[in-house]
Amino acid sequence: MAALGREAGDDVRVAGVAPVGAAEVPKDIKIPTYTHGQSRPSLGDAKLRKPVVIEIIEKKMECLREEKTLNIHGTLTFGTTAAFSGMLTNFIFRHRLKVTHDVLKTYASLTALPFLSTIVSYKLLVTDALCSGNISQENCVLRSSLIGIACGVLYPTALAFSKNGRLAFKYHTVPLPPKGRVLLYWLLLCHTEIKAMVIPLILQTTFGIYHGLQHYAIFESTLEKTVHED
Repeated sequence: MAALGREAGDDVRVAGVAPVGAAEVPKDIKIPTYTHGQSRPSLGDAKLRKPVVIEIIEKKMECLREEKTLNIHGTLTFGTTAAFSGMLTNFIFRHRLKVTHDVLKTYASLTALPFLSTIVSYKLLVTDALCSGNISQENCVLRSSLIGIACGVLYPTALAFSKNGRLAFKYHTVPLPPKGRVLLYWLLLCHTEIKAMVIPLILQTTFGIYHGLQHYAIFESTLEKTVHED
Protein backbone atom coordinates (compact mmCIF):
# COMPACT_ATOMS: atom_id res chain seq x y z
CA MET A 1 0.00 0.00 0.00
CA ALA A 2 2.84 2.37 0.83
CA ALA A 3 4.41 1.64 -2.54
CA LEU A 4 1.15 2.39 -4.31
CA GLY A 5 0.82 5.68 -2.40
CA ARG A 6 4.32 6.78 -3.39
CA GLU A 7 3.62 5.99 -7.07
CA ALA A 8 0.36 7.97 -6.97
CA GLY A 9 2.14 10.95 -5.38
CA ASP A 10 4.84 10.86 -8.02
CA ASP A 11 2.22 10.87 -10.77
CA VAL A 12 0.50 13.90 -9.25
CA ARG A 13 3.77 15.82 -8.98
CA VAL A 14 4.70 14.94 -12.53
CA ALA A 15 1.27 15.99 -13.83
CA GLY A 16 1.43 19.34 -11.90
CA VAL A 17 4.80 20.46 -13.30
CA ALA A 18 4.77 22.05 -16.77
CA PRO A 19 7.90 22.19 -18.94
CA VAL A 20 9.57 25.60 -19.08
CA GLY A 21 9.72 25.73 -22.92
CA ALA A 22 6.07 24.82 -23.32
CA ALA A 23 4.79 28.37 -22.53
CA GLU A 24 3.16 30.12 -25.48
CA VAL A 25 4.72 33.31 -26.81
CA PRO A 26 2.37 36.37 -26.66
CA LYS A 27 0.99 37.32 -30.03
CA ASP A 28 1.83 41.07 -29.69
CA ILE A 29 5.57 40.41 -29.45
CA LYS A 30 7.26 40.19 -32.82
CA ILE A 31 10.54 38.40 -33.11
CA PRO A 32 12.76 39.65 -35.96
CA THR A 33 13.62 37.00 -38.47
CA TYR A 34 16.27 37.12 -41.19
CA THR A 35 16.30 35.07 -44.29
CA HIS A 36 19.38 33.46 -45.70
CA GLY A 37 21.66 36.01 -47.39
CA GLN A 38 19.93 39.07 -45.85
CA SER A 39 22.35 41.50 -44.21
CA ARG A 40 21.58 42.69 -40.72
CA PRO A 41 21.87 46.44 -39.96
CA SER A 42 24.90 47.19 -37.90
CA LEU A 43 26.37 50.17 -36.10
CA GLY A 44 29.14 50.36 -38.68
CA ASP A 45 26.66 50.91 -41.54
CA ALA A 46 25.03 53.79 -39.67
CA LYS A 47 28.43 55.37 -39.07
CA LEU A 48 29.25 55.10 -42.78
CA ARG A 49 25.89 56.62 -43.82
CA LYS A 50 26.25 59.69 -41.61
CA PRO A 51 29.20 61.34 -43.47
CA VAL A 52 27.43 60.76 -46.81
CA VAL A 53 24.30 62.58 -45.62
CA ILE A 54 26.39 65.42 -44.21
CA GLU A 55 28.27 65.74 -47.51
CA ILE A 56 25.02 65.95 -49.50
CA ILE A 57 23.65 68.65 -47.18
CA GLU A 58 26.88 70.63 -47.44
CA LYS A 59 26.79 70.48 -51.25
CA LYS A 60 23.19 71.71 -51.31
CA MET A 61 24.02 74.54 -48.93
CA GLU A 62 27.00 75.51 -51.09
CA CYS A 63 24.83 75.63 -54.23
CA LEU A 64 22.20 77.73 -52.50
CA ARG A 65 24.87 80.03 -51.08
CA GLU A 66 26.38 80.48 -54.55
CA GLU A 67 23.00 81.29 -56.07
CA LYS A 68 22.22 83.76 -53.29
CA THR A 69 25.61 85.50 -53.69
CA LEU A 70 25.22 85.86 -57.46
CA ASN A 71 21.65 87.06 -57.04
CA ILE A 72 22.66 89.69 -54.48
CA HIS A 73 25.49 90.96 -56.68
CA GLY A 74 23.24 91.16 -59.74
CA THR A 75 20.45 92.93 -57.86
CA LEU A 76 22.87 95.44 -56.33
CA THR A 77 24.29 96.15 -59.78
CA PHE A 78 20.77 96.61 -61.11
CA GLY A 79 19.99 99.06 -58.30
CA THR A 80 23.27 100.89 -58.90
CA THR A 81 22.39 101.51 -62.55
CA ALA A 82 19.06 102.96 -61.41
CA ALA A 83 20.93 105.22 -58.97
CA PHE A 84 23.21 106.47 -61.76
CA SER A 85 20.15 107.08 -63.90
CA GLY A 86 18.68 109.17 -61.08
CA MET A 87 21.88 111.19 -60.80
CA LEU A 88 21.91 111.81 -64.56
CA THR A 89 18.26 112.86 -64.51
CA ASN A 90 18.85 115.24 -61.64
CA PHE A 91 21.82 116.80 -63.41
CA ILE A 92 19.82 117.33 -66.63
CA PHE A 93 16.84 118.97 -64.93
CA ARG A 94 18.97 121.14 -62.64
CA HIS A 95 20.93 122.39 -65.61
CA ARG A 96 17.78 123.11 -67.65
CA LEU A 97 15.93 124.85 -64.81
CA LYS A 98 19.07 126.74 -63.71
CA VAL A 99 18.74 125.47 -60.13
CA THR A 100 21.80 125.92 -57.88
CA HIS A 101 20.31 125.40 -54.42
CA ASP A 102 20.01 122.19 -52.33
CA VAL A 103 22.57 120.30 -54.41
CA LEU A 104 23.36 117.61 -51.84
CA LYS A 105 19.72 117.13 -50.87
CA THR A 106 18.46 116.57 -54.41
CA TYR A 107 21.35 114.33 -55.44
CA ALA A 108 21.00 112.22 -52.29
CA SER A 109 17.30 111.63 -52.81
CA LEU A 110 17.67 111.02 -56.58
CA THR A 111 20.39 108.44 -55.87
CA ALA A 112 19.02 106.60 -52.86
CA LEU A 113 15.33 106.36 -53.75
CA PRO A 114 15.73 104.75 -57.23
CA PHE A 115 18.34 102.37 -55.79
CA LEU A 116 16.12 101.20 -52.92
CA SER A 117 12.95 101.04 -55.01
CA THR A 118 14.69 98.86 -57.62
CA ILE A 119 16.05 96.41 -55.03
CA VAL A 120 12.76 96.10 -53.13
CA SER A 121 10.67 95.75 -56.29
CA TYR A 122 13.00 93.12 -57.75
CA LYS A 123 12.99 91.17 -54.48
CA LEU A 124 9.18 91.11 -54.28
CA LEU A 125 8.32 90.61 -57.95
CA VAL A 126 11.15 88.42 -59.25
CA THR A 127 13.26 86.78 -56.54
CA ASP A 128 10.34 85.64 -54.37
CA ALA A 129 8.43 84.43 -57.44
CA LEU A 130 11.44 82.36 -58.57
CA CYS A 131 11.84 80.79 -55.13
CA SER A 132 8.16 79.80 -55.12
CA GLY A 133 8.43 78.39 -58.67
CA ASN A 134 5.48 80.41 -59.99
CA ILE A 135 7.29 82.24 -62.80
CA SER A 136 8.55 81.31 -66.25
CA GLN A 137 11.65 82.58 -68.03
CA GLU A 138 9.67 84.99 -70.23
CA ASN A 139 7.78 86.34 -67.24
CA CYS A 140 11.02 86.75 -65.30
CA VAL A 141 12.62 88.76 -68.12
CA LEU A 142 9.48 90.86 -68.58
CA ARG A 143 9.24 91.73 -64.89
CA SER A 144 12.93 92.57 -64.68
CA SER A 145 12.80 94.90 -67.69
CA LEU A 146 9.64 96.63 -66.40
CA ILE A 147 11.31 97.19 -63.03
CA GLY A 148 14.27 98.76 -64.84
CA ILE A 149 11.97 101.10 -66.77
CA ALA A 150 9.73 102.05 -63.86
CA CYS A 151 12.29 102.36 -61.07
CA GLY A 152 15.28 103.40 -63.18
CA VAL A 153 13.72 105.87 -65.63
CA LEU A 154 10.12 106.93 -64.95
CA TYR A 155 10.41 107.31 -61.19
CA PRO A 156 13.71 109.31 -61.27
CA THR A 157 12.35 111.53 -64.05
CA ALA A 158 9.18 112.38 -62.14
CA LEU A 159 11.14 112.86 -58.91
CA ALA A 160 13.76 115.13 -60.48
CA PHE A 161 11.10 117.12 -62.31
CA SER A 162 9.07 117.72 -59.16
CA LYS A 163 12.00 118.56 -56.86
CA ASN A 164 13.88 120.82 -59.25
CA GLY A 165 10.68 122.41 -60.57
CA ARG A 166 9.71 123.30 -57.01
CA LEU A 167 13.16 124.83 -56.40
CA ALA A 168 13.00 126.75 -59.70
CA PHE A 169 9.60 128.15 -58.72
CA LYS A 170 10.83 129.00 -55.21
CA TYR A 171 14.01 130.84 -56.24
CA HIS A 172 12.60 132.24 -59.53
CA THR A 173 15.33 130.76 -61.73
CA VAL A 174 12.89 130.41 -64.65
CA PRO A 175 9.88 132.54 -65.66
CA LEU A 176 6.71 131.71 -63.82
CA PRO A 177 4.12 129.73 -65.79
CA PRO A 178 0.89 131.44 -66.88
CA LYS A 179 -2.26 130.61 -64.99
CA GLY A 180 -4.17 127.59 -66.25
CA ARG A 181 -1.29 126.20 -68.29
CA VAL A 182 1.19 125.14 -65.62
CA LEU A 183 1.67 121.54 -66.74
CA LEU A 184 1.90 122.44 -70.44
CA TYR A 185 4.40 125.17 -69.62
CA TRP A 186 6.70 122.79 -67.73
CA LEU A 187 6.45 120.12 -70.42
CA LEU A 188 7.37 122.60 -73.16
CA LEU A 189 10.19 123.95 -71.05
CA CYS A 190 11.69 120.52 -70.37
CA HIS A 191 10.76 118.64 -73.55
CA THR A 192 14.42 118.42 -74.65
CA GLU A 193 15.44 116.91 -71.29
CA ILE A 194 12.54 114.46 -71.43
CA LYS A 195 13.70 113.31 -74.86
CA ALA A 196 17.22 112.86 -73.49
CA MET A 197 15.85 110.28 -71.04
CA VAL A 198 15.60 107.85 -73.96
CA ILE A 199 19.27 106.99 -73.35
CA PRO A 200 18.80 105.72 -69.76
CA LEU A 201 15.54 104.11 -70.90
CA ILE A 202 17.42 101.95 -73.41
CA LEU A 203 20.19 101.16 -70.93
CA GLN A 204 17.83 100.20 -68.12
CA THR A 205 15.68 98.05 -70.40
CA THR A 206 18.72 96.23 -71.79
CA PHE A 207 20.22 95.63 -68.37
CA GLY A 208 16.86 94.50 -67.00
CA ILE A 209 16.54 91.87 -69.75
CA TYR A 210 20.12 90.70 -69.22
CA HIS A 211 19.75 90.48 -65.45
CA GLY A 212 16.45 88.60 -65.73
CA LEU A 213 17.97 86.02 -68.10
CA GLN A 214 21.06 85.59 -65.93
CA HIS A 215 19.08 85.23 -62.71
CA TYR A 216 16.74 82.64 -64.22
CA ALA A 217 19.72 80.66 -65.62
CA ILE A 218 21.40 80.62 -62.19
CA PHE A 219 18.17 79.48 -60.55
CA GLU A 220 17.66 76.66 -63.07
CA SER A 221 21.29 75.52 -62.72
CA THR A 222 21.03 75.39 -58.94
CA LEU A 223 17.75 73.50 -59.12
CA GLU A 224 19.21 70.90 -61.51
CA LYS A 225 22.24 70.35 -59.26
CA THR A 226 20.03 69.83 -56.23
CA VAL A 227 17.74 67.34 -58.02
CA HIS A 228 20.72 65.46 -59.50
CA GLU A 229 22.35 65.07 -56.09
CA ASP A 230 19.11 63.74 -54.63
